[in-house]
Amino acid sequence: MLNYFHIYAILQKKECENMLTLYENIKTRREELGMTKVRLAELVGYDRSMITKIEQGKVDLTQSKISAIAKALQTTTMKLMGDEEGDDTPSNILPLPKTRKIPLLGTIACGEPILATENVAEYVDMDTDIHADFALRCNGDSMINARIFDGDIVYIRKQNSVENGEIAAVLIDSVESESEATLKRFFRENDKIRLSAENPMYADKQYYGEEMNQVRVIGKAVAFLSTVR
Repeated sequence: MLNYFHIYAILQKKECENMLTLYENIKTRREELGMTKVRLAELVGYDRSMITKIEQGKVDLTQSKISAIAKALQTTTMKLMGDEEGDDTPSNILPLPKTRKIPLLGTIACGEPILATENVAEYVDMDTDIHADFALRCNGDSMINARIFDGDIVYIRKQNSVENGEIAAVLIDSVESESEATLKRFFRENDKIRLSAENPMYADKQYYGEEMNQVRVIGKAVAFLSTVR
């Protein structure tokens, strides 16, 4: 599942790709202008060997140096970074991911099962790279070892089955009361279904025989949004 650590890694990878493009474009633009390394070095206050290292991607450049090189090469920093539109947004500012809105259907238990509600509480933004159909807000601490905490938003892809060990949103039907909803690791084992918490303070919930028909997977947890703690 995606979390802030995964998102940070994606952004770091994107920044590295941008820097490699920068180094290549500096060399390409210099050659387009027929400018020598010596002349570029003079314009930006470097020596020739430093320009060689820059074009080989062996030097970390500050924003001020990127701007100076862009000016010397009669272009913009964004064009050097590979943006064909060429506006001068600082190179260390990365675009936010594209998002779409999905319904937040209420609260699901990360602890004892709670009454299930299917009313749309609100809509929340989700990265378009995440394939989910709806979101639920967690209540409780039974999934903390999976880094899912009380109040976190979990994105759910609608499906009626999951692989053993995957985290699922589960409805537990009851003939005596309303259905209950919970978020747990799901296991189907021979003659039983086991719902397992990610907190040793909570015992597994186990359902045998006819009780197994009361347990319905409504979706697989594919990502979560957590606040900094």
